[in-house]
Amino acid sequence: MKLAPLAFALLLAGPAAAFDPAKMSEAERTAFDAQVRAYLLEHPEVIMEAIDILRQREAEAAAKGDLDLVKANADDIFRDGHSYVGGNPDGTLTVVEFIDYRCGYCRKAHAEVAELVRSDGNIRYVVKEFPILGEDSVIASRFAISALNTLGREAYEKINAGFYESFRGDVTPDTLLAFAGELGLDGKTILAGMDAPEVTKVIEENHRLAERLQVSGTPTFVMGDQMLRGYAPLDTMKAIVAEERG
Repeated sequence: MKLAPLAFALLLAGPAAAFDPAKMSEAERTAFDAQVRAYLLEHPEVIMEAIDILRQREAEAAAKGDLDLVKANADDIFRDGHSYVGGNPDGTLTVVEFIDYRCGYCRKAHAEVAELVRSDGNIRYVVKEFPILGEDSVIASRFAISALNTLGREAYEKINAGFYESFRGDVTPDTLLAFAGELGLDGKTILAGMDAPEVTKVIEENHRLAERLQVSGTPTFVMGDQMLRGYAPLDTMKAIVAEERG
């Protein structure tokens, strides 16, 4: 009798089956283990098939968990009232990005996200300032948020892009002042607003939201109902957008 295939079938059948290894005698268990080992050595592809199934189930569970998190926090994700909103404000799909200006992968994603929003034309793009990589990250975010609060959306767009495209070195009042000047912005006004309570509130609320969403790294995206944790190339993001639109 081929014991191993039968045993696997019974194991996969779950609790409804009568098979219970705990009720085996020592001799039966030894024979069973030997048969299972022999079967796996003869058919190692079974192990890979099982791993693939496990990974698929884990991915499905993670996606379901992310969907529940997004639904439970939708207002704070999509309509918090303080985050920068770009792209098409009336777009049919909202893409949210948690960013840190000192993050290399955020810098890598910057041009591709911009192209996604530009080429689609119907995406509402929301930025969550989420500084997690040290004091320079916090200062940079404060500067960007202050630019949005004091000078408006266009100023924020220049600061946001500039941090990725041109700004290099330490983040200090002097370097930020020079940076703003290069962009044609009033750096003194932005610097004066960096420590405002409203700026601190934005960063704190974004961190609390990230904790609820189990976001621990950047970039992290919410694209419709899906979460994309980490960098992904433009084609992948386009595919997710198309899937979200059905």
